[in-house]
Amino acid sequence: MSSTMRAITQDSFGGPDVLRLAEVPRPAPQPTEILVRVHAAGVNPVDWKTRQGSGMAGVLGEPPFILGWDVSGVVEEVGFGVTVFAPGDEVYGMPWFPRQAGAYAEYVTAPARQFARKPATVGHEAAAGTPLAALTAWQSLVDTAALARGQRVLVHAAAGGVGHLAVQIARHLGAYVIGTASAAKHDWLRSLGADEVIDYTTTRFEEAVRDVDVVLDMAGEAHDRTSTRSLEVLRPGGLLVMVSSSAAPELIDRARERGLRATGILVEPDGAALARIAELIDKGELSAEVEEVYPLAQAAEAHRRGEQGRTRGKIVLNVT
Repeated sequence: MSSTMRAITQDSFGGPDVLRLAEVPRPAPQPTEILVRVHAAGVNPVDWKTRQGSGMAGVLGEPPFILGWDVSGVVEEVGFGVTVFAPGDEVYGMPWFPRQAGAYAEYVTAPARQFARKPATVGHEAAAGTPLAALTAWQSLVDTAALARGQRVLVHAAAGGVGHLAVQIARHLGAYVIGTASAAKHDWLRSLGADEVIDYTTTRFEEAVRDVDVVLDMAGEAHDRTSTRSLEVLRPGGLLVMVSSSAAPELIDRARERGLRATGILVEPDGAALARIAELIDKGELSAEVEEVYPLAQAAEAHRRGEQGRTRGKIVLNVT
């Protein structure tokens, strides 16, 4: 096996053009780690925000570094002590987040238990579009909100990567699901399980919705004060969950003063949750929509497409 691999790296912060294809040293698995040959890598908003110098740039530090956290591939080697996987196993995961995982590359290494077996019913591209977005939705709705059957949940940016998976997970949990999205995506969201869809371009959601138990906010305060306005629709004791990029810390105190709850959330690697998510995918209850696939060498183009902000579902890089 070669001691080097192809990867997309960057030497400075900036626009998509800072991304370049390069030959870099291939990693080797440490004890409890696996070496995964990457077949596909998901592209997420945190990727281009980090490329620009925000996002997880404060964690990764100054370039050079390799972006990407969503991985689907095949186990190539296992480190000492690994018993849950063997070479040849198909796996998917979101390793190391928010530290560098380096998914925009031919190989990654990470602790074995940050991965799960790839869903058997989908290919690597669909699997690579799943981990970060699905885990964000799962950890928000299942672990943080403990969303229960019959509760009402409002999902902002419901047609996005996290949003469309949150709609499906909330439906699986038996909740009444309301989403905000542009009109062109309403029929699709209803097919995923949304009971109501609000066109945020023509309707103020706080005038159309009330008595909500949980709001999952991917839009954020910077987008027309979505977080603050979301407090208006919550029932007493209701919960606003703000993903980290949209979290407004002062809203936590404001919510408490009004008898409400609010929290930010940052997704964590979780192989056990990914195994449960894979079961839902294989049962046909959950699927990641992949809108476009780019070859690894065109990572810059994938970022340009994603930054337009009109993606339905996910963008994925084909690494092989």
